[in-house]
Amino acid sequence: MESTELETMRKSFNTVKKRSNDIKESPSTKRLVKRVREIKEYSIEHNEELFNQVCESFNRNDIEFRLAETSGDALEIIDGLLDEYNASTVAKAKSNTLGEINLKKHLKDTGIDVVETDLGDRILQLKKTDNKPVHPTGPASHLNISRITDIVNESLDVNVNPEAREIMEAVRSDVLNRLKNANVGISGANAIASEEGSLVMVHNEGNISIVSLKDLHIIVAGIDKMVPTLEDAISVVKLETIFATGSYVTSYMNVVSGPSKTADIEKKLLKNMYGAERVVVILLDNGRSQATPECLYCIGCGNCVVHCPVYNAVGNEFGFNNYLGGRGVAMSRFIEDDETCFNSGLYMCTLCGLCTLNCPVAIPTNEIIENMRRLSTEVGFYPKAHGIIRDNVSKKDSPY
Repeated sequence: MESTELETMRKSFNTVKKRSNDIKESPSTKRLVKRVREIKEYSIEHNEELFNQVCESFNRNDIEFRLAETSGDALEIIDGLLDEYNASTVAKAKSNTLGEINLKKHLKDTGIDVVETDLGDRILQLKKTDNKPVHPTGPASHLNISRITDIVNESLDVNVNPEAREIMEAVRSDVLNRLKNANVGISGANAIASEEGSLVMVHNEGNISIVSLKDLHIIVAGIDKMVPTLEDAISVVKLETIFATGSYVTSYMNVVSGPSKTADIEKKLLKNMYGAERVVVILLDNGRSQATPECLYCIGCGNCVVHCPVYNAVGNEFGFNNYLGGRGVAMSRFIEDDETCFNSGLYMCTLCGLCTLNCPVAIPTNEIIENMRRLSTEVGFYPKAHGIIRDNVSKKDSPY
């Protein structure tokens, strides 16, 4: 990342800190923190049980579902669904899971136009190069308004001024125009309620509503997103919002429990009134079943990277794909391999523990990283300088 981008990112992160400081200390938030930690602990421990329950609930709700063991499996399922709908343009909502499987690049390579509907993600998409996000809910937080103006003007062939509303309106107009003929929407999910078979998605822009109104709505979510009930799911997304944005609640919470339908004519059930005629959920494993359980407690708020001294120094170089910072490094070992974990910044971490102190569910990321360094060393991935010191100690009883 460029120095100007790092500076802008830090300013954005400071804004988040100021917004969230007071609300994080409120009695209601503290109660919510305790509740969500318990929910996540229970859910990961009983993941197989919740999976069986959610399959039954999806069947009851007329939601189709598939289990994808790998990212390749997920992409193959998506390819098949897009072929069924002869899709040439896809409406996409913000999703770290879709970033994990590299959906945009995959579909671009197959000739399908993926249109990001989230403003920040769309700005990064228009940027074309060096467009990795820097925060789970604020992907373009490192770009100042001058740079964004240049990106929009160059990419959309418009002439907007460096004024936020002008930029927003230009991007919105372009997105809506490009989506006129799109019949497929793809999103992630913030939480899945196993008992009800409902998927909860939070957003401020209203864009997930657009995505969910296409003929086919594909939802890709990790198996770690499952929780027992809808009340639990709402608790998780409320806490995520507090720690991600400093607000008690987002503008929108979409709860999808099946395809669009009506029974207002003689109680005869008809599908596809306004929204999707099909909802297909792809539950993604992709290494999660082998992951350190605490890694799966994450609710995706990004508060860890906001407070991480390493991330604030180097930016999204520290992390893996859309999974940023130390937790992203940890997940990369299970999603990919030891080499990827090493290259994602395994030895960048200072092990200071600020991520854990500022994590609403207290993920011990520094401890996980320390253990992974030991495992990485055993298979030959460690800094060369460390190897020299080790050899010197072994041969000379001195690191020098």
